[in-house]
Amino acid sequence: MSAGRTIPLFGARRFARQLLADLAAVSKDRDDLHATLARTGALTQLEREKRLEQLRGEIAAASAAQEAQRIEFAAERERLTAELAELRNDVVETRERVLLQESGVYEYTHPLEDAVACKVRLDAIRLDIKAMNKAEGRAVSAAKGWTVNGSEAKGRTMIRDYSKLMLRAFNSEADMLVRGLKPYALPAAVDRLEKVARTIQRLGKTMSIEITCEYLQLRIGELRLTADFIQKKAEEKELERQERERLREERKVQQEIERERTKLEKERQHYLNALEALQAKGDLEAAERLRTQVDEVDRAISDVDFRAANIRAGYVYVISNIGSFGESLIKVGMTRRLDPMDRIRELSDASVPFNFDVHALFFSNDAVGIESAMHSRLASARVNLVNQRREFFRATASEAKALLVELAGDLLTFHDVPEAFEFRQSQ
Repeated sequence: MSAGRTIPLFGARRFARQLLADLAAVSKDRDDLHATLARTGALTQLEREKRLEQLRGEIAAASAAQEAQRIEFAAERERLTAELAELRNDVVETRERVLLQESGVYEYTHPLEDAVACKVRLDAIRLDIKAMNKAEGRAVSAAKGWTVNGSEAKGRTMIRDYSKLMLRAFNSEADMLVRGLKPYALPAAVDRLEKVARTIQRLGKTMSIEITCEYLQLRIGELRLTADFIQKKAEEKELERQERERLREERKVQQEIERERTKLEKERQHYLNALEALQAKGDLEAAERLRTQVDEVDRAISDVDFRAANIRAGYVYVISNIGSFGESLIKVGMTRRLDPMDRIRELSDASVPFNFDVHALFFSNDAVGIESAMHSRLASARVNLVNQRREFFRATASEAKALLVELAGDLLTFHDVPEAFEFRQSQ
């Protein structure tokens, strides 16, 4: 095999089979030479010796060639094995980046505060890109003193035209990478752009045409900042969605409280009217019973007012959905709804195939504190490491029960085993 023979990146096995075929051909040639030696008996002694010497030389050369090919094949196999291992590592790293990205874990290359700051920095970089493209020799460099048919003017024109062509190809590739960039694919995009720059350098070697290091780094910086910008935009969009969800929940709580207070006020007024009528008739015993009911309504109104004023009061819940998420995965949250099951029924909407099962549901004047403490104790089991509003944890109901007892005291009711009626009936 010649030293200049190109080894393909893919199809290494086919290439190896070709090398083995070459070795077999050399062995056949050697066997043919031995057969020829056996047929030289009819020659003269001098001719036989001369022919024998010649054949020995050919056999030695063939053996040397065979050994050289064997060594070259072994070296090539070792190189391809190492290259394959490196490519597999790249694939694993890329897959890990995809998984981390999907989970919300992203490592920023430019620690800017928000998407607006990223956009401002990105616009500045793009102005620098335009300026370098306009300035001769800053984005692409080339040989000086090139002549065509003895004409330096024609040489300069040729160099300029080829330089523009190479720069245009590089910019097209860079723009395409920017437009299709995914944050997790940033390393692959940078590697691709660097390879394009090396290809241009190789193709333009005769005229020393190459992308300048300064311009290459500027376009790589554009890629990195674009990845940060895309990720920041996604995070801010998610935060906005969470805030809208929080405000919707707050409005529902306030509307529920207002409806309950209006209902209780009407009920109280009804009792007061009846009480006044009984007192006018002199039915003191009935009036006393009615006054007790008025006191109960007053206490209910006070409770509603307390719930409205105390934003930390509410219901803490532990729920699961084995039909949708499997076992050993729970959701721990709190709601300020007067009827907490309304919130749980909302979670069991059409987005999940089965309803949530309630393990624990209890009222606390500091539901926010208990929820926060539960989340802190279960932090290592959190499913989503970035979005804190995704309150799912890889834990069992029994583990949650032990934490609740520690934080809130004895629980009146706790269901260790989920009912999962629809799921079990579907099996």
